[in-house]
Amino acid sequence: MALVSADSRIAELLTELHQLIKQTQEARQCNEGERYRISRFINKINVKTKVSPYYRTKLRGLYTTAKADAEAECNILRKALDKIAEIKSLLEERRIAAKIAGLYNDSEPPRKTMRRGVLMTLLQQSAMTLPLWIGKPGDKPPPLCGAIPASGDYVAKPGDKVAARVKAVDGDEQWILAEVVSYSHATNKYEVDDIDEEGKERHTLSRRRIIPLPQWKANPETDPEALFQKEQLVLALYPQTTCFYRALIHAPPQRPQDDYSVLFEDTSYADGYSPPLNVAQRYVVACKEPKKK
Repeated sequence: MALVSADSRIAELLTELHQLIKQTQEARQCNEGERYRISRFINKINVKTKVSPYYRTKLRGLYTTAKADAEAECNILRKALDKIAEIKSLLEERRIAAKIAGLYNDSEPPRKTMRRGVLMTLLQQSAMTLPLWIGKPGDKPPPLCGAIPASGDYVAKPGDKVAARVKAVDGDEQWILAEVVSYSHATNKYEVDDIDEEGKERHTLSRRRIIPLPQWKANPETDPEALFQKEQLVLALYPQTTCFYRALIHAPPQRPQDDYSVLFEDTSYADGYSPPLNVAQRYVVACKEPKKK
């Protein structure tokens, strides 16, 4: 029943989103007309040797109207983004509910391990579709936006992706990309699945061994303080793998769609670092380990 209810709500949200998109298009057309009127009026003023109080008042009125129209369009876009976020949340909740409910019969053959190429593509898509934080004027980026860590009392939800420190087969410890299964407030421990094993390998870990991944990308043009800066030590997902390794920021993103350029620690190079490699904001987190000497 929960799954049916989620499907019904998603259908409603998609209808509402469609209406908001139509409203956005209408508002944008109106705004373009207002900008055209302002441009024509400015050209008219430019031929005057002196701007009269009438023209000043008229231009101020045009700008006031254009500003109000732009704010109205912005509000519609924010509502649309909220709908998209709610749809994504419901889809994720539905996926987790299906996983917990065990919708696969015992008589069915076990699922095949996902091909590595498919997994890598899904991880890239997850990074690309991570929403960009767009705050109102004066708003500060929230926790889990870009480089801003989670609050001290934050508990990751089932389905959230995290960096998890686990013991490898050889006994060494490593940071892997994992998905939260559950959290016990009684023991303050998480149960997480290795993302590379499709739930076959489950780990029980304390909170200090878990680093939640960003839930929003930070915009370098408006919130550069929410990004890691050059030469900061981080944990970054090595390209085409599901493991995090220590790295130095070589260059932060310059545009919202850009990745970090990072230098991974690598003793096979004379200076101890690899050549610059690109890693999405989604997969770069603060390093909890001290820098090696």
